Amino acid sequence: PAKRHDRTEVAFLTRPEIDVLLAAPNLNTWSGRRDRALLMLAMQTGLRVSELTGLRCEDLVLGRGSYIHCMGKGRKERCTPLVKETHAVLRDWQHERRGSPSEPLFPNARGGPLSRDGVEYLLAKHVAIARPRCPTLSRKRISPHVLRHTAAMRLRYAGVDLPSISLVLGHESMQSTQIYTHADIELKE
Repeated sequence: PAKRHDRTEVAFLTRPEIDVLLAAPNLNTWSGRRDRALLMLAMQTGLRVSELTGLRCEDLVLGRGSYIHCMGKGRKERCTPLVKETHAVLRDWQHERRGSPSEPLFPNARGGPLSRDGVEYLLAKHVAIARPRCPTLSRKRISPHVLRHTAAMRLRYAGVDLPSISLVLGHESMQSTQIYTHADIELKE
């Protein structure tokens, strides 16, 4: 039988924390605009770090009914629709990026794909900038996976059912999505 263990609380960002984190990148620099687009996409779609770093320019489909196409865990393909705000930021980023279809959507400084460590580094950098502006961030350990939990919880707050959240996140089974039913006491109330 599976070992019994204590479940840790699901960490996610609240709306004010999201706003402060998205305001942290310096939009006067190329890397700041890239980072803001990446963070916004991660918090809206719930993509895993490996999915984010594996995105190519051709995976972003803009226009009516814009979406991001990614190859997920277990070589499962999925398409995630984009909200207007994310669509606008990614449209601007794609216009500035001007990469060929096979190039990384979010390149590093040398033009190659960002690594997992690169994403963790840029997230930590922007969280450090955001912490003085939002004291609640000081009590949280924020990793790229927390951005994934944030996307799921935003969907829960919007009233989206668990099977739909499971599809958006690319979970293999509904069991993985069940953690979001107990993540927030306000939602339970």
